[in-house]
Amino acid sequence: MSKRVLVLGIGNVLWADEGFGVRCVETLVASHAFPETVRLLDGGTQGLYLLPFLEEADALIVFDAVDYGLVPGTLKIVEGDEVPRFMGAKKMSLHQTGFQDVIATAQLMGYCPPELLLIGCQPEELEDYGGGLRDVVAAQIEPAIAVALERLKAWGIEAEAGQGDESLLADPSIKRAAYEAGRPAASEACRTGDARFFPAGD
Repeated sequence: MSKRVLVLGIGNVLWADEGFGVRCVETLVASHAFPETVRLLDGGTQGLYLLPFLEEADALIVFDAVDYGLVPGTLKIVEGDEVPRFMGAKKMSLHQTGFQDVIATAQLMGYCPPELLLIGCQPEELEDYGGGLRDVVAAQIEPAIAVALERLKAWGIEAEAGQGDESLLADPSIKRAAYEAGRPAASEACRTGDARFFPAGD
């Protein structure tokens, strides 16, 4: 039987580089088509709601922004039992602890995929609400995808150039191009808080 693979992007696109994982899956779906045994999912910040998807998979590839304490834009690949430890390396947002819990719960229930691969990227900026990926992080989308494609090929799964299945992605209105193009300029929308509440002189 063919290996059932879940390719998952997690993170919160509202917080700049936090959206790295989601943007990787989005880009992969737009450029490659896969056999039915491979599912590509925008996991966002869904936490335990992702459990049914893990239950159905034999192998899991995760794209994510992870604070490894490295130079921004650095890719780091983690596998197997090491994956949960790095997912919780630093609590950058609710989704990381949540996904660590997802893996732990799946292991407890006896249906965590036996093969785990985390393709993580060191973020540059996380405190920019409504912001898009920084250039140094966006530049790692294609290299991250190349790692995933290489691993899938090693598992005997070949991708074809073309449009993939978008049914498990978020609404088109928050795809990267639409989302980043629609953001107001800093002069039009305060990105750090309401100026009415800042002390005078700040």
